[in-house]
Amino acid sequence: MADQNNQNNRQILEQVSSLATYVACLVAIWFWTYVREIENDRRTITHDIRLESEQVRHELLSHLFSTELCRNIIRMTPLAFTDLCEMLVREGDLRPTLQATVEEQVAKTLYLLAHNTTNRELAFIFRRSGESVSRHFHIVLRAILGLYEKFIKQPDGSQVPSEIDCIGTIDGTHIRVKVSQREAPRYRGRKDYPTQNVLAACTFNLKFTYVLAGWEGTASDSRIMKEALNRQAPLKLPEGKYYLVDAGLMLRSGLIMPYRGERYHLKEYSRNPPRNPRELFNLRHASLHNAIERAFGVLKKRFPIISSSTEPSYGVETQKLIIFSCCILHNYLRGADPNDELLAQVDAKLMNDNDVHEEPPNPRESSEEFRKGELIRDGIAADMWANYQV
Repeated sequence: MADQNNQNNRQILEQVSSLATYVACLVAIWFWTYVREIENDRRTITHDIRLESEQVRHELLSHLFSTELCRNIIRMTPLAFTDLCEMLVREGDLRPTLQATVEEQVAKTLYLLAHNTTNRELAFIFRRSGESVSRHFHIVLRAILGLYEKFIKQPDGSQVPSEIDCIGTIDGTHIRVKVSQREAPRYRGRKDYPTQNVLAACTFNLKFTYVLAGWEGTASDSRIMKEALNRQAPLKLPEGKYYLVDAGLMLRSGLIMPYRGERYHLKEYSRNPPRNPRELFNLRHASLHNAIERAFGVLKKRFPIISSSTEPSYGVETQKLIIFSCCILHNYLRGADPNDELLAQVDAKLMNDNDVHEEPPNPRESSEEFRKGELIRDGIAADMWANYQV
C-alpha cells in the first residue's frame, strides 16, 4: 500500500514538474516577444523623433532664406548669414559635427544672442539636448572671437587723413551680469542690479575700434580709461589725433572733453543757438560724441542678451566673451547688413530720451597733459566760432 502511494506521489510530482516547465517556456516565449516589441517600439519612436528633429531644424534654417524672417530670427540677411558661416569656417576654424552642420551651430548661437533665450528653450526649439546646445554655443563664440583682429581695429595715423584730427568717440555703458551675493555690492553701481562697466571707442560710422569689458559696475569711467591707456594691449592715441570723450573722463591731448559749466546736451540747443565759442564747441562735440551712444543703441537692440533687464544665464567671464562677440558681429554687420530701419529706431529713442544728465567730478591727469588738452580744445573752439560768425 505504501509503495502504491509513493508511486502515485512520484507521478504527481512528474506531472507538476512538466507543467511548470511548460509554463516557464510559455513565459519565456512571451517575455522574449514582449521585449522585442518594446525594443521595436523604442526604435520606431527614436526614429520618429529624429525625423521630427531634422524637420524642425530644416524648417528653421529654410526660413533663413527669407530676408524679413531671417532678420527676425538671427538679426541679419540670408546673404550676411551664409557669408558669416563661410568666414567662421575659413578664419574661425569652425567645423561641422556628426550631428550638426556649421549653419545649425551658427543659427542657434545667433538666435540665443538675438532673443536672450535660455539653454533649455533653445534645446526645445532645435530639438537638441541641452548639453549639445551649450557646447555648440561656446564653440561658435570662440570661432567669432577668432575674428576679433579682423573687425576690431584701432585707427592709427596712417589710416586717418592728415586733415582729420578727430578719429572717434569714447564712452562707457553698463551691462547686467550674474554674480554671487558676496560680489554683488562691487557690481551694483548706478543701477539697482549688478552690472559690468564696458568702455568702448567707435568711429563716426558706428564701428567699434576698442572694447574693454569686465569691470565692476562701481568702477568709474575715468578709472577704466586709465587702465585702458596703461595695460599691456593699450588704447592707442595716435600722435596729433584725438578722441571725443564725455565730461566724466580726463582732458588731455588725445582725449577732448566738452567745456564744463556750459550747455552741453543736444536738447538744450533745440531752441537756443550757441552764444559763445564754448557753447558752439559743446554743441558740435555733443553732435559727434552721439556716435558712441548710437553704436551702443544698435548693439543692444540687435543683441538683447546684453540689454535684458533680467539676470543673465551666464557668469561674468562668459558674459565678457558674449560682449566681445556681439561687438565683432556688430562691426561685421555694419558692412554686410547695416539695417537702416534698426538705426532709425535707435535714433528715435535717443531723440526721445528725457534723462537728466549731471556733470560728474572732473578727473585730471598731470597738469602738463591737461594743459595740452586745453590748448587743443581752445584752438578748435576759436576756429569754430570764427567760421560760425562768418
